[in-house]
Amino acid sequence: MKKPSGPRTEDSAQGGVDVAAIDQLARIASEYELTEIEIDTGGLRIRLERQRSAAGNLVIAPAAQAPSVSSPAAETPIPSPEPAEDLAGAVRSPMVGTAYLRPSPEAKAFVEVGSLVKAGDKLLLVEAMKTFNDIVAPRAGKIVSILVADGAPVEYGQPLMIIR
Repeated sequence: MKKPSGPRTEDSAQGGVDVAAIDQLARIASEYELTEIEIDTGGLRIRLERQRSAAGNLVIAPAAQAPSVSSPAAETPIPSPEPAEDLAGAVRSPMVGTAYLRPSPEAKAFVEVGSLVKAGDKLLLVEAMKTFNDIVAPRAGKIVSILVADGAPVEYGQPLMIIR
C-alpha cells in the first residue's frame, strides 16, 4: 500500500498511529463495501472492522478460494434481492463464509429453483475457515428462490434460499 500523503497530527506521530492511513482504509472499506480490512506494515498492524445491516446486502468482493473447490461465480448470474415480505420462508446462513451450490465445480447443484425438498435435505455448503458446512432444509417444501451465487461470500443471517 502506498504511504498516505495526508496530514499527520502530533499525537499520531508520537504514538506511531497514522490517522490518515486509518481514514484511507475506512474509505476503501466503504467504497468496496468491505466488513473488515487489515494491514501489517513493519511493526504497525491496523485492523478496521465495521458492522453491516443484514437487510439483504450483497457483498461483491473476491472470495478466498478453497483448495478443492473452484468458484464458477463468473458463470452464475447474481440473483436479484427479494423484497423483505417474501423472505418469510428464507433459509439463512448460520455463519460468515463462502456459499457453494454444488459439491464440486463439475457436479450438479444440490437443488435448483422448483426442487422439492424434505427436512434435512442438503441445500448447499458454506465454507468457513477451510471447513465445509452442510446447510440443510429446516422443513419440507419447494425451493422458490436461490438468493446467492455459487462461490459468493455470505454474511451471518443472510438469506440463502426460500422454501415454500
